[in-house]
Amino acid sequence: MSLREVLKCFSQGEITLEEAARKINLLTYRSVGELAKIDPHREDRIGVPEAILAEGKNTSDLLEITRSFLEESKTVIITRVSSEHLTALKEGNYPPGTCFKWMEKARVVVLRRGDEPEQTGGKVGIISAGTADIPVAEEAKAIAEAMGCEVITEYDVGVAGIHRLFPSLEKMMEVDAIVVAAGREGTLPSVVAGLIDAPIIGLPVSTGYGVGGRGLAALHSMLQSCSVMTVVNIDAGFVAGAFAAKIANQLARKENM
Repeated sequence: MSLREVLKCFSQGEITLEEAARKINLLTYRSVGELAKIDPHREDRIGVPEAILAEGKNTSDLLEITRSFLEESKTVIITRVSSEHLTALKEGNYPPGTCFKWMEKARVVVLRRGDEPEQTGGKVGIISAGTADIPVAEEAKAIAEAMGCEVITEYDVGVAGIHRLFPSLEKMMEVDAIVVAAGREGTLPSVVAGLIDAPIIGLPVSTGYGVGGRGLAALHSMLQSCSVMTVVNIDAGFVAGAFAAKIANQLARKENM
């Protein structure tokens, strides 16, 4: 039972207060042996699904966590998937009817039982400064789409050729939030935030080299921006996409009330 179903049963007198409390406590997480404690009802609480970070996990542990998660949730998102992880996940022996989706550029796998998620009406824009920033931007896209948003992307429009940006921004005029991914000196999010009224999420990317390399210069530049925007950590595509989708979905809900 989902949290919503438990509350509905209680409101209709089908279960007692004690039974409802016990069921809600059981919904908080599920232990996977001594390996992990998954949180399949996070989306019910905060509107953001839990994702499994494949990076740092061996294939057997990743498969065990994935299968356990799939028993509790209709959708499982796995990020930072290596080629070795991908081979194992493809042979995962999942329940019948499970849909397997591999998003190569994002290095994200989405497993789903049943239909695609309902579209919320939220719209998210994602922009990258250079082509090297696309993989992290694509991770943000994968998460926003998994949260039911329509996503519009425009890539390779960095400040080295600023004239490329303006036609792209014209396509973003109706989005609810924009993720701007940039490496090197990380200037593009500040520029976009100074030109468009949608909330901007700066996503520093670990491209670049020498002094300030690995995304440090981009992160510092975005944090020092005189434009009004928010900034996530280096390469945090999941967080940027989820934050943009939360903004978009909240606006969509208010419009539909």
